[in-house]
Amino acid sequence: MEGIIKTGKDFAAADKVAILIHGRGATAGSLLGLADALALDDFAILAPQAPGNTWYPYGFMAPEKENEPHLSQSLEIINNLVQHVLDQKKDLDQLYFIGFSQGACLSLEFVARHPARYGGVIAFTGGLIGESLSPYEGDLKGTPVFIGASLEDFHVPFSRIKDSERILTTLGARVKAIGFPDRLHSIREEEILAANQFVLNS
Repeated sequence: MEGIIKTGKDFAAADKVAILIHGRGATAGSLLGLADALALDDFAILAPQAPGNTWYPYGFMAPEKENEPHLSQSLEIINNLVQHVLDQKKDLDQLYFIGFSQGACLSLEFVARHPARYGGVIAFTGGLIGESLSPYEGDLKGTPVFIGASLEDFHVPFSRIKDSERILTTLGARVKAIGFPDRLHSIREEEILAANQFVLNS
Protein backbone atom coordinates (compact mmCIF):
# COMPACT_ATOMS: atom_id res chain seq x y z
CA MET A 1 0.00 0.00 0.00
CA GLU A 2 1.46 3.34 -1.08
CA GLY A 3 2.44 5.76 1.67
CA ILE A 4 2.21 3.13 4.41
CA ILE A 5 5.10 1.92 6.54
CA LYS A 6 4.74 -1.72 7.59
CA THR A 7 6.82 -3.04 10.45
CA GLY A 8 6.55 -5.36 13.44
CA LYS A 9 5.41 -8.93 12.86
CA ASP A 10 4.12 -10.28 9.58
CA PHE A 11 0.35 -10.36 9.45
CA ALA A 12 0.27 -14.13 9.39
CA ALA A 13 2.31 -14.35 12.61
CA ALA A 14 0.82 -11.34 14.43
CA ASP A 15 -1.83 -11.73 17.09
CA LYS A 16 -2.79 -8.05 16.81
CA VAL A 17 -2.45 -5.03 14.52
CA ALA A 18 -1.69 -1.42 15.45
CA ILE A 19 -2.30 1.60 13.23
CA LEU A 20 0.04 4.43 14.29
CA ILE A 21 -1.19 7.88 13.20
CA HIS A 22 1.27 10.77 13.33
CA GLY A 23 0.69 14.42 14.21
CA ARG A 24 0.71 17.61 12.15
CA GLY A 25 3.96 18.22 10.29
CA ALA A 26 5.36 14.80 11.15
CA THR A 27 5.89 11.65 9.11
CA ALA A 28 4.66 8.07 9.13
CA GLY A 29 7.88 6.98 10.82
CA SER A 30 7.71 9.52 13.63
CA LEU A 31 5.81 7.26 16.04
CA LEU A 32 7.65 4.03 15.30
CA GLY A 33 9.90 4.60 18.30
CA LEU A 34 6.78 4.16 20.46
CA ALA A 35 6.68 0.52 19.45
CA ASP A 36 9.68 -0.10 21.70
CA ALA A 37 8.02 1.60 24.67
CA LEU A 38 4.49 0.32 24.18
CA ALA A 39 3.64 -3.37 24.54
CA LEU A 40 3.58 -4.08 20.79
CA ASP A 41 5.84 -7.13 20.58
CA ASP A 42 3.16 -9.34 19.05
CA PHE A 43 1.77 -6.68 16.71
CA ALA A 44 1.90 -6.04 13.01
CA ILE A 45 2.28 -2.26 12.73
CA LEU A 46 0.94 0.03 10.01
CA ALA A 47 1.87 3.72 9.88
CA PRO A 48 0.11 5.83 7.22
CA GLN A 49 1.53 9.07 5.85
CA ALA A 50 -0.67 12.17 5.69
CA PRO A 51 -0.62 14.07 2.38
CA GLY A 52 1.65 17.05 2.92
CA ASN A 53 2.34 15.74 6.45
CA THR A 54 -1.00 17.13 7.67
CA TRP A 55 -4.29 15.26 8.08
CA TYR A 56 -6.40 18.45 7.98
CA PRO A 57 -5.36 22.11 7.63
CA TYR A 58 -6.91 23.87 10.61
CA GLY A 59 -7.32 23.14 14.32
CA PHE A 60 -9.39 20.15 15.32
CA MET A 61 -12.00 22.43 16.94
CA ALA A 62 -12.45 24.60 13.85
CA PRO A 63 -15.79 24.39 12.01
CA GLU A 64 -15.72 21.03 10.28
CA LYS A 65 -16.36 22.52 6.82
CA GLU A 66 -13.07 24.44 7.09
CA ASN A 67 -11.17 21.16 7.34
CA GLU A 68 -12.95 19.59 4.39
CA PRO A 69 -12.35 17.81 2.10
CA HIS A 70 -9.09 16.95 3.88
CA LEU A 71 -10.72 15.49 7.00
CA SER A 72 -12.98 13.16 5.04
CA GLN A 73 -10.07 12.12 2.84
CA SER A 74 -7.94 11.36 5.90
CA LEU A 75 -10.70 9.33 7.51
CA GLU A 76 -10.99 7.41 4.25
CA ILE A 77 -7.25 6.62 4.36
CA ILE A 78 -7.78 5.12 7.81
CA ASN A 79 -10.89 3.28 6.67
CA ASN A 80 -8.96 1.74 3.77
CA LEU A 81 -6.29 0.58 6.22
CA VAL A 82 -8.95 -0.99 8.42
CA GLN A 83 -10.34 -2.81 5.39
CA HIS A 84 -6.82 -4.01 4.57
CA VAL A 85 -6.54 -5.42 8.09
CA LEU A 86 -9.85 -7.25 7.66
CA ASP A 87 -8.68 -8.58 4.29
CA GLN A 88 -5.70 -10.09 6.14
CA LYS A 89 -8.16 -12.22 8.13
CA LYS A 90 -7.89 -10.17 11.31
CA ASP A 91 -10.92 -9.13 13.36
CA LEU A 92 -11.67 -5.61 14.57
CA ASP A 93 -11.08 -6.67 18.17
CA GLN A 94 -7.48 -7.39 17.14
CA LEU A 95 -7.05 -3.84 15.81
CA TYR A 96 -5.63 -0.94 17.82
CA PHE A 97 -5.37 2.77 16.98
CA ILE A 98 -2.47 4.77 18.41
CA GLY A 99 -2.08 8.47 17.62
CA PHE A 100 -0.46 11.69 18.74
CA SER A 101 -2.02 15.17 18.45
CA GLN A 102 -3.73 15.31 15.01
CA GLY A 103 -3.30 11.55 14.86
CA ALA A 104 -4.93 11.14 18.27
CA CYS A 105 -7.88 13.28 17.16
CA LEU A 106 -8.22 11.28 13.94
CA SER A 107 -8.11 7.99 15.86
CA LEU A 108 -10.88 9.03 18.23
CA GLU A 109 -13.01 10.50 15.45
CA PHE A 110 -12.70 7.37 13.35
CA VAL A 111 -13.85 4.97 16.05
CA ALA A 112 -16.69 7.31 17.07
CA ARG A 113 -17.91 7.38 13.47
CA HIS A 114 -17.36 3.63 12.95
CA PRO A 115 -18.24 2.13 16.33
CA ALA A 116 -17.43 -1.55 16.91
CA ARG A 117 -15.48 -3.64 19.41
CA TYR A 118 -11.90 -2.69 18.62
CA GLY A 119 -8.85 -3.91 20.48
CA GLY A 120 -8.30 -0.42 21.83
CA VAL A 121 -7.44 3.22 21.20
CA ILE A 122 -4.50 5.19 22.61
CA ALA A 123 -4.82 8.94 22.05
CA PHE A 124 -1.85 11.00 23.17
CA THR A 125 -3.17 14.59 23.33
CA GLY A 126 -6.36 14.57 21.28
CA GLY A 127 -10.13 14.77 21.28
CA LEU A 128 -13.12 14.37 19.01
CA ILE A 129 -13.11 16.70 15.99
CA GLY A 130 -15.38 19.65 15.24
CA GLU A 131 -16.44 23.06 16.50
CA SER A 132 -19.43 21.43 18.16
CA LEU A 133 -19.64 17.70 18.64
CA SER A 134 -22.36 16.19 16.52
CA PRO A 135 -24.34 13.24 17.86
CA TYR A 136 -22.69 9.88 17.29
CA GLU A 137 -24.56 6.59 17.19
CA GLY A 138 -23.55 2.99 17.68
CA ASP A 139 -21.81 0.79 20.23
CA LEU A 140 -18.09 0.57 20.97
CA LYS A 141 -18.85 -2.53 23.04
CA GLY A 142 -16.35 -2.00 25.81
CA THR A 143 -13.43 -0.90 23.63
CA PRO A 144 -10.73 0.47 25.97
CA VAL A 145 -9.78 4.06 25.15
CA PHE A 146 -6.90 5.91 26.81
CA ILE A 147 -6.50 9.69 26.44
CA GLY A 148 -3.60 11.54 28.03
CA ALA A 149 -2.68 15.22 27.76
CA SER A 150 -1.54 18.33 29.55
CA LEU A 151 -4.18 20.11 31.60
CA GLU A 152 -3.05 23.33 29.90
CA ASP A 153 -2.18 22.24 26.37
CA PHE A 154 -2.28 25.23 24.00
CA HIS A 155 -3.78 23.23 21.13
CA VAL A 156 -6.06 20.78 22.93
CA PRO A 157 -8.24 22.14 25.76
CA PHE A 158 -8.72 19.55 28.45
CA SER A 159 -12.43 20.42 28.48
CA ARG A 160 -12.67 18.90 24.98
CA ILE A 161 -10.94 15.77 26.23
CA LYS A 162 -13.52 15.47 29.01
CA ASP A 163 -16.34 16.01 26.49
CA SER A 164 -14.78 13.30 24.31
CA GLU A 165 -14.55 10.98 27.32
CA ARG A 166 -18.22 11.53 28.05
CA ILE A 167 -19.34 10.89 24.47
CA LEU A 168 -17.18 7.81 24.00
CA THR A 169 -18.42 6.41 27.30
CA THR A 170 -21.99 6.97 26.13
CA LEU A 171 -21.07 5.00 23.00
CA GLY A 172 -20.06 2.09 25.21
CA ALA A 173 -16.29 2.51 25.42
CA ARG A 174 -14.28 2.09 28.62
CA VAL A 175 -12.43 5.40 28.80
CA LYS A 176 -9.53 6.51 30.96
CA ALA A 177 -8.53 10.18 30.57
CA ILE A 178 -5.54 11.56 32.47
CA GLY A 179 -4.49 15.21 32.66
CA PHE A 180 -0.95 16.20 33.59
CA PRO A 181 -0.04 19.42 35.46
CA ASP A 182 2.29 20.81 32.81
CA ARG A 183 2.10 22.56 29.43
CA LEU A 184 3.97 19.97 27.38
CA HIS A 185 2.67 18.98 23.95
CA SER A 186 4.41 15.63 24.02
CA ILE A 187 4.13 12.01 25.13
CA ARG A 188 5.09 11.36 28.74
CA GLU A 189 6.52 8.19 30.23
CA GLU A 190 3.56 8.11 32.63
CA GLU A 191 1.17 8.05 29.67
CA ILE A 192 2.99 5.15 28.07
CA LEU A 193 2.80 3.16 31.31
CA ALA A 194 -0.90 3.96 31.70
CA ALA A 195 -1.65 3.09 28.06
CA ASN A 196 0.14 -0.23 28.37
CA GLN A 197 -1.78 -1.10 31.52
CA PHE A 198 -5.24 0.12 30.48
CA VAL A 199 -5.30 -0.80 26.79
CA LEU A 200 -2.51 -3.13 25.71
CA ASN A 201 -2.23 -5.37 28.77
CA SER A 202 -5.89 -5.38 29.74
